[in-house]
Amino acid sequence: MTNKATKLLALGRNIQKARKDKNLSQNQLAELLDISREHLAKIETAKRCISLSLLFKLSDVLGIAEKNLFDFENV
Repeated sequence: MTNKATKLLALGRNIQKARKDKNLSQNQLAELLDISREHLAKIETAKRCISLSLLFKLSDVLGIAEKNLFDFENV
């Protein structure tokens, strides 16, 4: 796996963890972000990249700093 793919997968896992920490389902978070559940699922599994505008909206909705989503220490 490439470094880029590894980081995208780690980002997706961090998003998933942040979502679960807030006790939100994929459907609930997707609705708050105004995207489909499928779109969110692809972001969480690194099958789709997240746009910067969606990343900013996600961090606002979840109440976390963007930089925390990029914590790849365990990658």
